[in-house]
Amino acid sequence: MLNAIMLTGLRLAAAAPKGDHGGEHAGDKAFPPFDPTYFPSQIFWLLVSFFALYFILGQVLLPRIGETIEERNNRIADDLDSASRMQREAEDAEKTYERALADAKAKARNHAETTRQSIDAELAKELEIADTQALKQAEAADIRIRKIRTEAMANIDNIAAEAAQATVETLIGKKITLAAVKKVMG
Repeated sequence: MLNAIMLTGLRLAAAAPKGDHGGEHAGDKAFPPFDPTYFPSQIFWLLVSFFALYFILGQVLLPRIGETIEERNNRIADDLDSASRMQREAEDAEKTYERALADAKAKARNHAETTRQSIDAELAKELEIADTQALKQAEAADIRIRKIRTEAMANIDNIAAEAAQATVETLIGKKITLAAVKKVMG
């Protein structure tokens, strides 16, 4: 700050017009801060300023800064304690979640296995019923086939006789009785 004042004073002195201004030091070319006449007052104000600044810093600003730093350190310590507590709670919650998830998976597997077994049992019953019905239908079909075969075998002589009658009539061109054809056949 002192350097800035001196530089400003030097610039003003250099820029000032030459001539008499009516001051007591008009003929003196020395810049007032460099004039030894003003040294005692400058030293006095320097000491007053220094001690005032020292008092303000020591009694007002530095204690406030110290309190702020202490408060910040306490807040950081509280935040770290809170963070570690929250981390423990999160780990506990994660363990609880993992246990619940494992229990739910086991329960789901048991439920799926039980459901699969009941479906397999129900399917086996359905298959057994279907097999029984299919067997009954197959037996009924066998009975019908035997009946149709028996009837067909019984009628085969009549059908053969009618076919032979139709064939002979077509070949010779005369009507022949069915009894005559059966007699020839046998």
